[in-house]
Amino acid sequence: MNTLSIPSIPQQISRRDLDRLRAYRENLDFYNGIQWQGIGRRGERRLIFNYAKTFIDKLASYLMSGVEVVIEPQDTSEESGEQARRAQEALHRVYDVNGLEQLDFETELDASILGDGCYKVTWDPHSQQVRVTSPDVQGIYAWWVGDDPSRVWRIASSYKLSWEEAQMIYDIAIPSTEQLHQQGVTIVEVWSETSFQLWLGSTSSPGGGGSLLQERANPYGFIPFIPFPNLREPKKFWGQSDLALLKEPSRELNRALSQLSMILELSGNPIAVLEGVHEAQDIAVQPGAVWELPEQARAYLLDLLQGGGIKLHIDFIDLVYRALHDLSEAPRTAFGDNPRNLSGVALEMEMHPLLQRVRRKRLIRTAVYKQRNEMILRILEEKTGVRYLPVRQRLMWGQLLPQDRGRLVRDEQILVESGVHSRRRAMEELGVGNPEAEWARIKEEGGIG
Repeated sequence: MNTLSIPSIPQQISRRDLDRLRAYRENLDFYNGIQWQGIGRRGERRLIFNYAKTFIDKLASYLMSGVEVVIEPQDTSEESGEQARRAQEALHRVYDVNGLEQLDFETELDASILGDGCYKVTWDPHSQQVRVTSPDVQGIYAWWVGDDPSRVWRIASSYKLSWEEAQMIYDIAIPSTEQLHQQGVTIVEVWSETSFQLWLGSTSSPGGGGSLLQERANPYGFIPFIPFPNLREPKKFWGQSDLALLKEPSRELNRALSQLSMILELSGNPIAVLEGVHEAQDIAVQPGAVWELPEQARAYLLDLLQGGGIKLHIDFIDLVYRALHDLSEAPRTAFGDNPRNLSGVALEMEMHPLLQRVRRKRLIRTAVYKQRNEMILRILEEKTGVRYLPVRQRLMWGQLLPQDRGRLVRDEQILVESGVHSRRRAMEELGVGNPEAEWARIKEEGGIG
């Protein structure tokens, strides 16, 4: 009877998602300016105009232009209202302690470049605080149920530590060898809803081989990882990088501008052409040189700019440049170029492609942040005994376009006085982060009943 040998998790992930990981490395290289393919010819000029990086950074700035989490009670009871207030304050403390505003921006950049992002929510026993981190998605592996990518049943996280760090963080006996001290330790965490495993991976490659160091029940009752796609592709778990559509036009722009630069340089240092000369001696290439040419021979400078040829290059570069903006959905107006002085609805129509792309991303991020907040509150309930759930969450994203605040205030004043909007709704529309607390202060200062 043959016994089926099942590879360990570190062995499985060493052969898993190789195409995805290769795409991550290529995207990182491209973002960092490694954009030419192949080995260049000797003397070839290879200029790099890293518009791809600029588009990524610009889009991330628009996307993360302010986001507030508003916690609302489940019902109108006083107990539910107090529970929502506690949850709001608890989330604010966790956000401040973990610096989530900065972490979210950095994670957004990672997701835009690689195509995927990830959050990890755990309890830090040393500081007695909820710890929110953004692990490198290049070390994240996921298993989901059949054809339903939304039902993840296991996640593995592979990362490298020095031998001293591994000893300090996990407080477990890790073999002390010269190889481990020199090359470091590959740690593999494996999480399911019911169990947690800690593996020591191979030092030569993450996840290759390894031994089981620890196995116990999952202390949280849920998988504390939230992998998410940058932009979702139908029926796929992993997402798409913002660089996917920008690579070819970026390479073509680099090539065209490099070629134009070479032409302009040669035009500034023109090539001398000799016609009717079969042999030449004492031809000096220097200012003021006098040449003696045979009868019926002639010499002239090669003009590479004659006949309007340079305009063809510029027109082609303009076409590539336009394609870059079209594919990135970031019009020139997003870079501050507004020669027609557009405003209001006209400006919004001009920026509409970018607004739609940001909204598509915000749909994904809204679900991620809500899931992360619920994990935070569940851990706090377990560790502190204070009840925070259930509550309703609402995310308020910042405005993408400049707003006439005076007009907004007047509009909300009319809507409140006419009974269309509540005061709380008006505060939210005007960007007040915590309307309940603000309304309490207004009543306290002005004696409003």
